[in-house]
Amino acid sequence: MLLHLSTWPEVETYLTRSQGIILPIGSTEQHGPNGLIGTDAICAELVAREVGAVTDALVAPTINVGMALHHTAFPGSMSLRPSTLIALVQDYLKPLASYGFTRFFFINGHGGNIAPLKAAFAETYSALVDARIPQAERVRCSLANWFTAPSVYRLAKQLYGDQEGSHATPSEVALTQYAYPDHIKVAPLNPPVAVSGFPIYGPADFRAHYPDGRMGSNPALATPEHGRQFCEAAVQDLSQDYLAFLAMD
Repeated sequence: MLLHLSTWPEVETYLTRSQGIILPIGSTEQHGPNGLIGTDAICAELVAREVGAVTDALVAPTINVGMALHHTAFPGSMSLRPSTLIALVQDYLKPLASYGFTRFFFINGHGGNIAPLKAAFAETYSALVDARIPQAERVRCSLANWFTAPSVYRLAKQLYGDQEGSHATPSEVALTQYAYPDHIKVAPLNPPVAVSGFPIYGPADFRAHYPDGRMGSNPALATPEHGRQFCEAAVQDLSQDYLAFLAMD
């Protein structure tokens, strides 16, 4: 059930049986020469919608732009400041909590969102209480990174070994190929496996150390069939996690 394709009476009825909602969040940033700029948002949205279908959960519209300041030396990349992302999450959750939602399950596709989201959760708990939102003390937020789900991690190791890397990875590129088979990109990769190991600072420093945007990865290994397998693995793990989250006191 997708929030943006529902009516308000349908949401009101949904709240009589569940107070949980899934929020996909990703990023709009470079993913190397053959990775789509929308990769992180595409992956999060695909997995979230499938988890929603399996668990009969309401799925909110995808937050497409995340915290990706270090990628902004590459054309097309966009970013929110960490403080903006924290404020955005609060603004999203306040009205939803006022309607009666108490379980917010974020399915995330971008590593740069992790720290701001955890900070946003802490600030949101206090903000809801200060705003005297009914049931504010019962609100819980959970962060689920599809790319660190145990089944996904095992599959990536099995398929790609040490060529998975940590950005513009074959696993995430494969998932986008599965989602959008008409938009598969082919580009020369030199070297085939990108460099890795440098710390992340500002945009210019990032591009200097990772000139084509990849980090230790070989996305040429990706296939749409691999993407289907990653989708199934992520949905299996995250569906279980969501249902367990709903059952928490």
